[in-house]
Amino acid sequence: MDAVAEQNARDNPTTGPYDLLQKAVRDNGQILINLRSTRKIIARLKAYDRHMNMVLEQAREMWVEHPKGSKKGKPINKDRYIQKMFLRGDSIINVVRNPK
Repeated sequence: MDAVAEQNARDNPTTGPYDLLQKAVRDNGQILINLRSTRKIIARLKAYDRHMNMVLEQAREMWVEHPKGSKKGKPINKDRYIQKMFLRGDSIINVVRNPK
């Protein structure tokens, strides 16, 4: 491969690990995203770039809150719905297809 072809292959955000994202955009499928803040998002992917910045629709953000002051308090599962959002790529740990 010549240098130009190698550069194009490296910069093309539709091959390799980006293949899952490309399929999710094309099929309007849901993805599950684990974030650095221990939160998770299930959403439909509309667009992405090579930095893994994403435009998401119909997103459900989920997290667990632990009560303060009481060690015996039970953790509380919380969630919220977001119609459209932009997710910055540096907060993403991993992305998988939504396990239905």
